Amino acid sequence: MTAQTIAHIDARPYAAAMASVVIEQTPKRTQSLLDSIEQLEGWRLFAFFALIAIVARWQTFGNPVGGFDEQFYLVMGDRMLQGALPYVDIFDRKPIGLFLIFGFIRLLGGEGTIQTQIIACLFVIATAMLIHRLARRIAPPGAALAAGVAYIFWLNFLEGEGSQAPVFFNLTMIAAALVVARAWRNRGANLAALGTAAMLLAGIAIQIKYTALFEGIFFGLALMWTGWRAGISPVRLIALGALWVAVALLPTAVALVTYVAMGHGQEFFFANFVSMFGKQGDSAATSREGLATMAAILSPLLGLAAFPPPATSPEELSERRFVQLWLFAAIAGLLIFGSFPTPQYAMPLLVPVVIAAAPRLGLGNGIKTFRWVMLICALVAGQIVIGALIHNKGGRAEAAAITAAAMPRHGGCIFVYDGYPALYRLTHSCLLSRYVFPGHLNMENEDSIKALGVDASDEVERIMQAGPETVIDDWPTFEFGNHVAHATVVRYLARDYHLVLRLPTGANRFRLVYRRNETGSISTGRM
Repeated sequence: MTAQTIAHIDARPYAAAMASVVIEQTPKRTQSLLDSIEQLEGWRLFAFFALIAIVARWQTFGNPVGGFDEQFYLVMGDRMLQGALPYVDIFDRKPIGLFLIFGFIRLLGGEGTIQTQIIACLFVIATAMLIHRLARRIAPPGAALAAGVAYIFWLNFLEGEGSQAPVFFNLTMIAAALVVARAWRNRGANLAALGTAAMLLAGIAIQIKYTALFEGIFFGLALMWTGWRAGISPVRLIALGALWVAVALLPTAVALVTYVAMGHGQEFFFANFVSMFGKQGDSAATSREGLATMAAILSPLLGLAAFPPPATSPEELSERRFVQLWLFAAIAGLLIFGSFPTPQYAMPLLVPVVIAAAPRLGLGNGIKTFRWVMLICALVAGQIVIGALIHNKGGRAEAAAITAAAMPRHGGCIFVYDGYPALYRLTHSCLLSRYVFPGHLNMENEDSIKALGVDASDEVERIMQAGPETVIDDWPTFEFGNHVAHATVVRYLARDYHLVLRLPTGANRFRLVYRRNETGSISTGRM
Protein backbone atom coordinates (compact mmCIF):
# COMPACT_ATOMS: atom_id res chain seq x y z
CA MET A 1 0.00 0.00 0.00
CA THR A 2 1.44 3.34 -1.07
CA ALA A 3 1.56 6.50 0.98
CA GLN A 4 -0.92 8.09 -1.44
CA THR A 5 -3.41 5.28 -0.83
CA ILE A 6 -3.04 5.61 2.93
CA ALA A 7 -3.68 9.32 2.71
CA HIS A 8 -7.08 8.72 1.10
CA ILE A 9 -8.28 6.28 3.79
CA ASP A 10 -10.98 7.78 6.04
CA ALA A 11 -9.57 7.37 9.57
CA ARG A 12 -12.64 8.68 11.38
CA PRO A 13 -14.38 5.31 11.89
CA TYR A 14 -11.20 3.82 13.32
CA ALA A 15 -10.64 6.79 15.65
CA ALA A 16 -14.22 6.59 16.86
CA ALA A 17 -13.87 2.87 17.52
CA MET A 18 -10.62 3.34 19.45
CA ALA A 19 -12.11 6.20 21.48
CA SER A 20 -15.07 3.99 22.32
CA VAL A 21 -12.74 1.27 23.56
CA VAL A 22 -10.74 3.76 25.66
CA ILE A 23 -13.89 5.28 27.16
CA GLU A 24 -15.25 1.83 27.92
CA GLN A 25 -12.00 0.58 29.42
CA THR A 26 -11.14 3.68 31.52
CA PRO A 27 -13.83 3.13 34.21
CA LYS A 28 -12.88 -0.54 34.33
CA ARG A 29 -9.21 0.30 34.79
CA THR A 30 -10.05 2.89 37.44
CA GLN A 31 -12.28 0.40 39.21
CA SER A 32 -9.56 -2.23 39.06
CA LEU A 33 -7.02 0.22 40.49
CA LEU A 34 -9.36 1.18 43.34
CA ASP A 35 -10.06 -2.48 44.07
CA SER A 36 -6.32 -3.16 44.26
CA ILE A 37 -5.75 -0.21 46.59
CA GLU A 38 -8.58 -1.28 48.87
CA GLN A 39 -7.04 -4.74 49.30
CA LEU A 40 -3.64 -3.42 50.46
CA GLU A 41 -2.12 -4.98 53.57
CA GLY A 42 1.12 -4.88 55.55
CA TRP A 43 3.91 -2.60 54.38
CA ARG A 44 2.00 -1.70 51.21
CA LEU A 45 -0.86 -0.39 53.34
CA PHE A 46 1.64 1.55 55.46
CA ALA A 47 3.20 3.03 52.32
CA PHE A 48 -0.24 4.03 51.03
CA PHE A 49 -1.19 5.77 54.28
CA ALA A 50 2.24 7.43 54.34
CA LEU A 51 1.64 8.82 50.85
CA ILE A 52 -1.82 10.03 51.86
CA ALA A 53 -0.47 11.70 55.01
CA ILE A 54 2.33 13.47 53.12
CA VAL A 55 -0.10 14.73 50.48
CA ALA A 56 -2.52 15.91 53.18
CA ARG A 57 0.12 17.70 55.26
CA TRP A 58 2.69 18.88 52.69
CA GLN A 59 1.87 22.57 53.13
CA THR A 60 2.85 22.44 56.80
CA PHE A 61 6.32 20.95 56.35
CA GLY A 62 9.03 23.40 57.33
CA ASN A 63 6.63 25.98 58.77
CA PRO A 64 7.85 26.78 62.32
CA VAL A 65 4.83 28.91 63.23
CA GLY A 66 1.87 26.56 62.88
CA GLY A 67 -0.44 26.18 65.86
CA PHE A 68 0.54 28.29 68.87
CA ASP A 69 0.17 25.34 71.25
CA GLU A 70 2.56 23.12 69.35
CA GLN A 71 5.04 25.99 68.99
CA PHE A 72 5.08 26.21 72.77
CA TYR A 73 5.43 22.44 73.22
CA LEU A 74 8.58 22.48 71.11
CA VAL A 75 9.94 25.41 73.12
CA MET A 76 9.32 23.37 76.26
CA GLY A 77 11.06 20.32 74.81
CA ASP A 78 13.98 22.49 73.72
CA ARG A 79 14.38 24.10 77.15
CA MET A 80 14.11 20.73 78.90
CA LEU A 81 17.30 19.69 77.13
CA GLN A 82 18.86 22.88 78.49
CA GLY A 83 17.88 21.95 82.04
CA ALA A 84 14.47 23.59 82.45
CA LEU A 85 11.93 21.67 84.51
CA PRO A 86 8.29 21.80 83.39
CA TYR A 87 5.92 23.41 85.92
CA VAL A 88 8.89 24.79 87.89
CA ASP A 89 10.91 26.80 85.36
CA ILE A 90 8.17 26.98 82.72
CA PHE A 91 4.49 26.88 83.63
CA ASP A 92 1.82 24.90 81.80
CA ARG A 93 -1.05 22.53 82.53
CA LYS A 94 -0.32 19.76 80.04
CA PRO A 95 0.93 16.41 81.38
CA ILE A 96 4.64 15.66 81.45
CA GLY A 97 4.24 12.87 78.88
CA LEU A 98 3.51 15.40 76.15
CA PHE A 99 6.64 17.38 76.97
CA LEU A 100 8.73 14.22 77.06
CA ILE A 101 7.67 13.55 73.46
CA PHE A 102 8.87 16.98 72.41
CA GLY A 103 12.03 16.60 74.45
CA PHE A 104 12.74 13.37 72.58
CA ILE A 105 12.11 15.16 69.28
CA ARG A 106 14.74 17.77 70.17
CA LEU A 107 17.19 14.92 70.82
CA LEU A 108 16.93 14.14 67.11
CA GLY A 109 18.90 17.30 66.40
CA GLY A 110 18.32 19.87 63.70
CA GLU A 111 16.27 23.02 64.08
CA GLY A 112 13.31 21.04 65.39
CA THR A 113 10.44 22.04 63.11
CA ILE A 114 10.70 19.40 60.40
CA GLN A 115 11.66 16.75 62.98
CA THR A 116 8.45 17.47 64.89
CA GLN A 117 6.38 17.32 61.74
CA ILE A 118 7.91 14.00 60.66
CA ILE A 119 7.28 12.40 64.06
CA ALA A 120 3.71 13.73 64.13
CA CYS A 121 3.18 12.38 60.61
CA LEU A 122 4.41 8.94 61.70
CA PHE A 123 1.93 8.97 64.60
CA VAL A 124 -0.87 9.86 62.18
CA ILE A 125 0.11 7.03 59.82
CA ALA A 126 0.30 4.51 62.66
CA THR A 127 -3.10 5.65 63.96
CA ALA A 128 -4.62 5.22 60.49
CA MET A 129 -3.14 1.70 60.32
CA LEU A 130 -4.80 0.71 63.60
CA ILE A 131 -8.07 2.39 62.58
CA HIS A 132 -8.02 0.23 59.46
CA ARG A 133 -7.42 -2.86 61.58
CA LEU A 134 -10.34 -2.25 63.93
CA ALA A 135 -12.66 -1.04 61.15
CA ARG A 136 -11.89 -4.23 59.23
CA ARG A 137 -13.67 -6.16 61.99
CA ILE A 138 -16.98 -4.45 61.16
CA ALA A 139 -16.65 -3.39 57.52
CA PRO A 140 -15.23 -4.54 54.15
CA PRO A 141 -11.59 -3.76 53.24
CA GLY A 142 -12.46 -0.73 51.11
CA ALA A 143 -14.52 0.86 53.86
CA ALA A 144 -11.79 0.18 56.43
CA LEU A 145 -9.27 1.84 54.15
CA ALA A 146 -11.60 4.81 53.70
CA ALA A 147 -11.87 5.13 57.49
CA GLY A 148 -8.10 5.44 57.81
CA VAL A 149 -7.90 7.97 54.98
CA ALA A 150 -10.81 9.96 56.44
CA TYR A 151 -8.95 10.21 59.75
CA ILE A 152 -5.91 11.69 58.00
CA PHE A 153 -7.94 14.16 55.94
CA TRP A 154 -10.32 15.28 58.70
CA LEU A 155 -7.43 16.20 61.00
CA ASN A 156 -6.87 19.20 58.74
CA PHE A 157 -10.33 20.54 59.62
CA LEU A 158 -9.72 20.18 63.37
CA GLU A 159 -6.35 21.97 63.67
CA GLY A 160 -4.65 18.59 63.62
CA GLU A 161 -2.42 19.32 60.64
CA GLY A 162 0.56 19.73 62.96
CA SER A 163 1.54 18.27 66.31
CA GLN A 164 -1.34 18.97 68.68
CA ALA A 165 -1.57 16.61 71.66
CA PRO A 166 -4.39 14.40 70.25
CA VAL A 167 -2.21 13.58 67.23
CA PHE A 168 -0.05 11.65 69.70
CA PHE A 169 -2.52 10.24 72.22
CA ASN A 170 -5.02 9.11 69.58
CA LEU A 171 -2.49 6.40 68.72
CA THR A 172 -2.41 5.04 72.26
CA MET A 173 -6.21 5.22 72.50
CA ILE A 174 -6.84 3.26 69.30
CA ALA A 175 -4.24 0.73 70.47
CA ALA A 176 -6.11 0.42 73.78
CA ALA A 177 -9.42 0.13 71.90
CA LEU A 178 -8.06 -2.77 69.84
CA VAL A 179 -7.07 -4.60 73.02
CA VAL A 180 -10.45 -3.96 74.67
CA ALA A 181 -12.24 -5.01 71.47
CA ARG A 182 -10.33 -8.28 71.54
CA ALA A 183 -11.43 -8.94 75.11
CA TRP A 184 -14.99 -7.94 74.15
CA ARG A 185 -14.87 -10.35 71.21
CA ASN A 186 -13.37 -13.24 73.21
CA ARG A 187 -15.94 -12.84 76.00
CA GLY A 188 -13.46 -12.75 78.86
CA ALA A 189 -10.60 -14.97 77.67
CA ASN A 190 -7.28 -13.60 79.01
CA LEU A 191 -9.28 -10.73 80.46
CA ALA A 192 -6.81 -9.82 83.22
CA ALA A 193 -3.85 -9.52 80.85
CA LEU A 194 -5.78 -7.77 78.09
CA GLY A 195 -7.38 -5.36 80.53
CA THR A 196 -4.05 -4.52 82.12
CA ALA A 197 -2.47 -3.81 78.73
CA ALA A 198 -5.41 -1.68 77.61
CA MET A 199 -5.53 0.40 80.77
CA LEU A 200 -1.78 0.96 80.72
CA LEU A 201 -2.14 2.34 77.19
CA ALA A 202 -5.00 4.54 78.38
CA GLY A 203 -2.84 5.71 81.28
CA ILE A 204 -0.07 6.71 78.87
CA ALA A 205 -2.64 8.65 76.83
CA ILE A 206 -3.78 10.45 79.98
CA GLN A 207 -0.19 11.57 80.55
CA ILE A 208 -0.22 13.12 77.08
CA LYS A 209 -3.50 14.94 77.69
CA TYR A 210 -5.83 14.56 80.64
CA THR A 211 -8.99 14.64 78.52
CA ALA A 212 -8.19 11.04 77.53
CA LEU A 213 -9.48 10.15 80.99
CA PHE A 214 -13.09 9.90 79.80
CA GLU A 215 -12.34 7.35 77.10
CA GLY A 216 -10.16 5.48 79.58
CA ILE A 217 -13.12 5.25 81.97
CA PHE A 218 -15.23 3.81 79.15
CA PHE A 219 -12.60 1.18 78.36
CA GLY A 220 -12.51 0.19 82.02
CA LEU A 221 -16.30 -0.13 82.17
CA ALA A 222 -16.31 -2.14 78.92
CA LEU A 223 -13.78 -4.54 80.43
CA MET A 224 -15.87 -4.88 83.59
CA TRP A 225 -18.97 -5.58 81.51
CA THR A 226 -17.06 -8.19 79.52
CA GLY A 227 -16.02 -9.90 82.74
CA TRP A 228 -19.60 -9.83 84.03
CA ARG A 229 -20.89 -11.42 80.81
CA ALA A 230 -18.18 -14.08 81.09
CA GLY A 231 -19.45 -15.08 84.52
CA ILE A 232 -16.49 -13.84 86.56
CA SER A 233 -17.37 -13.62 90.24
CA PRO A 234 -18.11 -10.15 91.66
CA VAL A 235 -15.20 -10.36 94.10
CA ARG A 236 -12.67 -11.17 91.37
CA LEU A 237 -14.21 -8.58 89.08
CA ILE A 238 -13.84 -5.88 91.74
CA ALA A 239 -10.22 -6.93 92.23
CA LEU A 240 -9.59 -6.72 88.49
CA GLY A 241 -11.25 -3.32 88.37
CA ALA A 242 -9.00 -2.05 91.16
CA LEU A 243 -5.96 -3.41 89.32
CA TRP A 244 -6.97 -1.69 86.08
CA VAL A 245 -7.59 1.64 87.81
CA ALA A 246 -4.17 1.41 89.45
CA VAL A 247 -2.50 0.59 86.13
CA ALA A 248 -4.26 3.48 84.37
CA LEU A 249 -3.11 5.89 87.09
CA LEU A 250 0.43 4.49 87.21
CA PRO A 251 2.04 6.87 84.66
CA THR A 252 0.53 9.89 86.43
CA ALA A 253 1.57 8.53 89.83
CA VAL A 254 5.14 8.00 88.60
CA ALA A 255 5.27 11.60 87.37
CA LEU A 256 3.92 12.94 90.67
CA VAL A 257 6.27 10.85 92.82
CA THR A 258 9.22 11.93 90.69
CA TYR A 259 8.41 15.60 91.23
CA VAL A 260 7.86 15.05 94.95
CA ALA A 261 11.26 13.34 95.16
CA MET A 262 12.83 16.38 93.46
CA GLY A 263 11.15 18.69 95.97
CA HIS A 264 8.69 20.15 93.46
CA GLY A 265 5.53 18.21 94.22
CA GLN A 266 3.58 21.39 95.00
CA GLU A 267 4.37 22.94 91.61
CA PHE A 268 3.43 19.73 89.81
CA PHE A 269 0.16 19.34 91.71
CA PHE A 270 -0.89 22.96 91.23
CA ALA A 271 -0.13 23.02 87.49
CA ASN A 272 -1.70 19.65 86.71
CA PHE A 273 -4.69 19.42 89.04
CA VAL A 274 -5.53 22.79 90.61
CA SER A 275 -4.87 25.63 88.18
CA MET A 276 -7.39 24.47 85.59
CA PHE A 277 -10.21 25.19 88.05
CA GLY A 278 -9.00 28.76 88.49
CA LYS A 279 -9.27 29.51 84.78
CA GLN A 280 -12.50 31.25 83.82
CA GLY A 281 -14.85 29.37 81.54
CA ASP A 282 -15.70 30.42 78.02
CA SER A 283 -18.74 32.60 77.44
CA ALA A 284 -21.98 30.91 76.43
CA ALA A 285 -21.75 32.45 72.96
CA THR A 286 -18.19 31.18 72.47
CA SER A 287 -19.19 27.70 73.64
CA ARG A 288 -22.20 27.56 71.32
CA GLU A 289 -20.16 28.74 68.36
CA GLY A 290 -17.35 26.30 69.08
CA LEU A 291 -19.69 23.35 69.55
CA ALA A 292 -21.56 24.22 66.36
CA THR A 293 -18.29 24.38 64.44
CA MET A 294 -17.22 20.96 65.71
CA ALA A 295 -20.60 19.46 64.86
CA ALA A 296 -20.50 20.91 61.35
CA ILE A 297 -17.00 19.56 60.70
CA LEU A 298 -17.88 16.07 61.90
CA SER A 299 -21.44 16.00 60.51
CA PRO A 300 -20.66 13.93 57.36
CA LEU A 301 -18.98 11.25 59.46
CA LEU A 302 -21.59 11.39 62.22
CA GLY A 303 -24.33 11.03 59.61
CA LEU A 304 -22.70 7.92 58.19
CA ALA A 305 -22.16 6.49 61.66
CA ALA A 306 -25.77 7.14 62.70
CA PHE A 307 -27.28 4.93 59.98
CA PRO A 308 -25.27 1.72 59.68
CA PRO A 309 -26.53 -1.11 57.46
CA PRO A 310 -27.63 -4.40 59.05
CA ALA A 311 -24.76 -6.42 60.50
CA THR A 312 -23.77 -9.62 58.72
CA SER A 313 -23.31 -11.63 61.93
CA PRO A 314 -23.96 -11.43 65.68
CA GLU A 315 -20.21 -11.03 66.23
CA GLU A 316 -20.05 -8.05 63.89
CA LEU A 317 -23.09 -6.51 65.57
CA SER A 318 -21.44 -6.88 68.99
CA GLU A 319 -18.24 -5.18 67.83
CA ARG A 320 -20.22 -2.40 66.19
CA ARG A 321 -21.91 -1.76 69.51
CA PHE A 322 -18.53 -1.50 71.19
CA VAL A 323 -17.39 1.15 68.68
CA GLN A 324 -20.69 3.04 68.97
CA LEU A 325 -20.46 3.08 72.77
CA TRP A 326 -16.88 4.29 72.51
CA LEU A 327 -18.05 7.14 70.28
CA PHE A 328 -20.80 8.04 72.76
CA ALA A 329 -18.21 8.05 75.57
CA ALA A 330 -15.91 10.35 73.58
CA ILE A 331 -18.79 12.74 72.89
CA ALA A 332 -19.82 12.66 76.56
CA GLY A 333 -16.23 13.41 77.58
CA LEU A 334 -16.14 16.43 75.29
CA LEU A 335 -19.44 17.75 76.67
CA ILE A 336 -18.45 17.12 80.29
CA PHE A 337 -15.13 18.89 79.77
CA GLY A 338 -17.25 21.79 78.57
CA SER A 339 -14.60 23.71 76.64
CA PHE A 340 -15.07 24.23 72.91
CA PRO A 341 -12.96 27.29 72.02
CA THR A 342 -11.29 25.69 68.99
CA PRO A 343 -12.00 22.63 66.80
CA GLN A 344 -8.94 20.76 68.11
CA TYR A 345 -10.93 19.66 71.17
CA ALA A 346 -12.99 17.39 68.89
CA MET A 347 -9.96 15.46 67.65
CA PRO A 348 -10.42 12.57 70.14
CA LEU A 349 -13.86 11.95 68.59
CA LEU A 350 -12.33 11.47 65.18
CA VAL A 351 -10.96 7.98 65.81
CA PRO A 352 -14.21 6.31 66.92
CA VAL A 353 -16.38 8.25 64.47
CA VAL A 354 -14.45 7.19 61.35
CA ILE A 355 -14.60 3.57 62.52
CA ALA A 356 -18.31 3.84 63.31
CA ALA A 357 -18.86 5.31 59.82
CA ALA A 358 -17.06 2.42 58.10
CA PRO A 359 -20.04 -0.01 57.83
CA ARG A 360 -22.11 2.54 55.91
CA LEU A 361 -19.13 3.19 53.64
CA GLY A 362 -18.92 -0.52 52.86
CA LEU A 363 -22.08 -0.99 50.79
CA GLY A 364 -22.23 -1.59 47.02
CA ASN A 365 -20.55 0.07 44.05
CA GLY A 366 -22.57 3.26 44.42
CA ILE A 367 -21.25 3.90 47.91
CA LYS A 368 -17.75 2.99 46.72
CA THR A 369 -17.88 5.90 44.27
CA PHE A 370 -19.33 8.12 46.98
CA ARG A 371 -16.62 7.34 49.50
CA TRP A 372 -13.82 8.19 47.07
CA VAL A 373 -15.57 11.38 45.95
CA MET A 374 -16.07 12.31 49.61
CA LEU A 375 -12.41 11.71 50.40
CA ILE A 376 -11.18 13.67 47.39
CA CYS A 377 -13.42 16.58 48.38
CA ALA A 378 -12.09 16.36 51.95
CA LEU A 379 -8.51 16.42 50.68
CA VAL A 380 -9.10 19.51 48.54
CA ALA A 381 -11.08 21.30 51.24
CA GLY A 382 -8.40 20.49 53.80
CA GLN A 383 -5.73 22.06 51.62
CA ILE A 384 -7.84 25.20 51.33
CA VAL A 385 -8.18 25.31 55.13
CA ILE A 386 -4.43 24.91 55.68
CA GLY A 387 -3.67 27.52 53.03
CA ALA A 388 -6.05 29.96 54.72
CA LEU A 389 -4.46 29.31 58.12
CA ILE A 390 -0.98 29.99 56.76
CA HIS A 391 -2.24 33.15 55.05
CA ASN A 392 -3.88 34.42 58.23
CA LYS A 393 -1.27 33.32 60.79
CA GLY A 394 1.89 33.46 58.71
CA GLY A 395 4.29 30.85 57.43
CA ARG A 396 7.99 30.35 56.74
CA ALA A 397 8.60 33.80 55.26
CA GLU A 398 6.79 35.63 58.06
CA ALA A 399 8.58 33.55 60.70
CA ALA A 400 11.96 34.40 59.17
CA ALA A 401 11.17 38.12 58.98
CA ILE A 402 9.92 38.36 62.56
CA THR A 403 12.80 36.26 63.89
CA ALA A 404 15.32 38.54 62.21
CA ALA A 405 13.62 41.66 63.59
CA ALA A 406 13.26 40.25 67.13
CA MET A 407 16.76 38.73 67.40
CA PRO A 408 18.58 40.10 70.47
CA ARG A 409 21.75 41.97 69.51
CA HIS A 410 23.13 42.78 72.94
CA GLY A 411 22.61 39.56 74.89
CA GLY A 412 19.18 40.53 76.16
CA CYS A 413 15.90 38.62 76.21
CA ILE A 414 12.81 38.92 74.08
CA PHE A 415 9.27 39.04 75.45
CA VAL A 416 6.47 37.60 73.33
CA TYR A 417 3.44 39.29 74.85
CA ASP A 418 1.28 38.24 71.92
CA GLY A 419 2.62 36.35 68.93
CA TYR A 420 4.62 33.28 68.00
CA PRO A 421 5.90 31.28 71.01
CA ALA A 422 8.39 29.71 68.59
CA LEU A 423 10.36 32.97 68.65
CA TYR A 424 11.91 31.99 71.98
CA ARG A 425 13.42 28.97 70.24
CA LEU A 426 14.18 30.59 66.89
CA THR A 427 16.02 33.52 68.51
CA HIS A 428 17.65 31.35 71.23
CA SER A 429 16.46 33.98 73.68
CA CYS A 430 16.74 33.82 77.44
CA LEU A 431 13.47 33.88 79.39
CA LEU A 432 12.32 36.66 81.70
CA SER A 433 9.42 34.67 83.15
CA ARG A 434 8.24 31.14 83.73
CA TYR A 435 5.05 32.11 81.88
CA VAL A 436 6.32 31.55 78.35
CA PHE A 437 3.05 30.73 76.60
CA PRO A 438 1.63 34.15 75.64
CA GLY A 439 -1.97 33.18 76.36
CA HIS A 440 -1.24 32.72 80.05
CA LEU A 441 -0.52 36.43 80.45
CA ASN A 442 -2.53 38.09 77.69
CA MET A 443 -5.91 36.34 78.04
CA GLU A 444 -8.75 37.63 80.19
CA ASN A 445 -9.81 34.15 81.33
CA GLU A 446 -6.33 33.49 82.77
CA ASP A 447 -6.25 36.67 84.88
CA SER A 448 -6.44 34.98 88.26
CA ILE A 449 -3.94 33.92 90.91
CA LYS A 450 -5.92 30.69 91.19
CA ALA A 451 -5.22 29.99 87.51
CA LEU A 452 -1.54 30.93 87.34
CA GLY A 453 -0.27 31.23 90.90
CA VAL A 454 0.48 34.91 90.20
CA ASP A 455 -1.47 37.94 89.08
CA ALA A 456 -0.99 38.15 85.30
CA SER A 457 -0.91 41.95 85.23
CA ASP A 458 1.67 42.07 88.01
CA GLU A 459 3.82 39.53 86.16
CA VAL A 460 3.67 41.58 82.96
CA GLU A 461 4.68 44.68 84.95
CA ARG A 462 7.65 42.80 86.40
CA ILE A 463 8.74 41.55 82.96
CA MET A 464 8.58 45.01 81.39
CA GLN A 465 10.49 46.50 84.33
CA ALA A 466 13.26 43.98 83.59
CA GLY A 467 13.73 45.64 80.21
CA PRO A 468 13.39 43.00 77.48
CA GLU A 469 15.48 43.90 74.45
CA THR A 470 12.60 43.27 72.05
CA VAL A 471 8.85 42.95 72.62
CA ILE A 472 6.47 41.19 70.24
CA ASP A 473 2.79 42.10 70.08
CA ASP A 474 -0.18 41.74 67.71
CA TRP A 475 -2.64 44.27 66.38
CA PRO A 476 -5.60 44.57 66.64
CA THR A 477 -5.86 43.57 70.28
CA PHE A 478 -7.79 40.37 70.92
CA GLU A 479 -11.36 40.99 72.08
CA PHE A 480 -11.02 38.66 75.08
CA GLY A 481 -7.52 39.79 76.02
CA ASN A 482 -6.26 40.97 79.39
CA HIS A 483 -6.75 44.71 78.93
CA VAL A 484 -4.95 45.70 82.14
CA ALA A 485 -1.85 43.71 81.20
CA HIS A 486 -1.90 45.06 77.65
CA ALA A 487 -2.17 48.63 78.92
CA THR A 488 0.99 47.99 80.93
CA VAL A 489 2.81 46.78 77.83
CA VAL A 490 1.62 49.77 75.78
CA ARG A 491 2.81 52.19 78.48
CA TYR A 492 6.34 50.78 78.45
CA LEU A 493 6.42 50.55 74.66
CA ALA A 494 5.49 54.22 74.31
CA ARG A 495 8.19 55.27 76.76
CA ASP A 496 11.14 52.96 76.08
CA TYR A 497 10.71 51.26 72.69
CA HIS A 498 10.39 51.94 68.98
CA LEU A 499 8.65 49.89 66.31
CA VAL A 500 11.04 48.00 64.00
CA LEU A 501 8.61 45.71 62.15
CA ARG A 502 4.93 45.85 61.26
CA LEU A 503 4.24 42.69 59.29
CA PRO A 504 0.75 41.93 57.92
CA THR A 505 -0.60 38.38 58.13
CA GLY A 506 -4.01 37.96 56.61
CA ALA A 507 -6.39 40.74 55.70
CA ASN A 508 -6.42 42.70 58.94
CA ARG A 509 -3.78 41.47 61.41
CA PHE A 510 -0.27 42.78 61.99
CA ARG A 511 2.68 41.24 63.83
CA LEU A 512 4.58 43.97 65.67
CA VAL A 513 8.19 43.92 66.86
CA TYR A 514 9.51 46.66 69.15
CA ARG A 515 13.15 47.23 70.10
CA ARG A 516 14.34 48.99 73.23
CA ASN A 517 15.63 52.52 72.62
CA GLU A 518 18.82 52.03 74.63
CA THR A 519 20.69 48.82 75.39
CA GLY A 520 22.49 49.66 78.60
CA SER A 521 19.88 48.29 81.02
CA ILE A 522 18.77 45.13 79.25
CA SER A 523 18.03 42.09 81.41
CA THR A 524 19.66 38.80 80.49
CA GLY A 525 17.02 36.61 82.13
CA ARG A 526 17.47 33.20 83.70
CA MET A 527 17.88 30.67 80.86
